Amino acid sequence: MEYLWAFLVGGAICAVGQLLIDFTKLTPARILTSYVVAGVFLGAIGVYKPLVEKAGAGAAVPLTGFGNLIAEGVKKAVTEDGFIGIFTGGLTAAAGGITAAFVFGLVASLFARSSARS
Repeated sequence: MEYLWAFLVGGAICAVGQLLIDFTKLTPARILTSYVVAGVFLGAIGVYKPLVEKAGAGAAVPLTGFGNLIAEGVKKAVTEDGFIGIFTGGLTAAAGGITAAFVFGLVASLFARSSARS
């Protein structure tokens, strides 16, 4: 049943993105940014955490999950560190994922050759 919930929630998030691409003039960059902001907002008001608990990776992996991770990190850091937590919490919470993206990008760049596109 866990896999079904992950599939349904993750699929719904992707379907909304596809509908935004098909029926609006929003660029992909604006849609991606909107997903992160929506995740931050839903995480800040406490709606996204129960969704992650129910759907697992179906809700945690998409960009809305990244936004939720940032919101949770900021909430925790503000509780522990006060005002400075507003600035440090999001990056501290997401440091593992950000580092992995940099390392995997670096490794991929060692095996790929860049070329000019015309």
